[in-house]
Amino acid sequence: MNFAEWEPVYEDILADFGFERAADERARDLLAELLADERTLALDGLDADGETVAVAGAGPNLEAETAMAAEADAVFAASTAADRLLSAGVTVDCMVTDLDKNPGTVRSLTERGVPVAVHAHGDNVPAVREHVPTFDADWVLPTTQAAPVGPVVNPGGFTDGDRAAFLADHLGAERLVFPGWDFDDPSVDASKGRKLRWAERLLAWLERRRGEHFPVLDGRRSDVDPV
Repeated sequence: MNFAEWEPVYEDILADFGFERAADERARDLLAELLADERTLALDGLDADGETVAVAGAGPNLEAETAMAAEADAVFAASTAADRLLSAGVTVDCMVTDLDKNPGTVRSLTERGVPVAVHAHGDNVPAVREHVPTFDADWVLPTTQAAPVGPVVNPGGFTDGDRAAFLADHLGAERLVFPGWDFDDPSVDASKGRKLRWAERLLAWLERRRGEHFPVLDGRRSDVDPV
C-alpha cells in the first residue's frame, strides 16, 4: 500500500481518537534520526512472495491456535504474541511492535537476525528514544503511521496486529491466516477495545483489497463499518 491510499484512513483514525498528526511526525522523525547512521532493513529486503503468512495476535486464544501459526510458511507476530509463540516452540519470522510491552524481546530477536518492524507514534516517543539504540539496527524495519521519511516506511495499518497483516500483504503474501485474534477480548480496557474495532475495520478493508476471505471476520462483516 502506498501512502496516498492510506492517508484518508489515517486522517479518520486521527479524528476518531483525537490524535495529533504532528505528534506522529515528531515520533517518526526521532526514529529516523536515531537510525540515520545505521544500516536498517528496507521493505525490499524482506519477502513473503507466494507464502501463507500467519499474522499472530496476542489474544487469549493464541495458545489454542499455535498449530495454525506453526503450519504457515512464515509467522508475523504482534507484540507479546512473539513471546508466547516462541515459548510454544513456534518460530517467529518477523515481530511487529510499538515497544509498549516487551522491548527485551525486540533486542533479543534483532541480535538473532530476526526482522522486527519497530513503530513510532505520538504516544511512544520515550520508548523509542530509550530502546531503539539498544537494538541491532541491521534487523530493524522502522515504521510510521504518518508519511514515510528516509528509512522510516509505512506499509499501512494502525495497531500492531493489523500492521503485521498490511506488512505481509505489502511483501507479497499469497494467503493470510490469523491465530490469536479476539476482537471481543474481555481483558482489554476501553481504549484498547476501540483500537480492536479499528483493527477489525482495517482487516475487512484489507480483505476486500486482496479479494481474499479471512475466516477471523466470519460472522462479523455485516457489523463492520467500512473504511
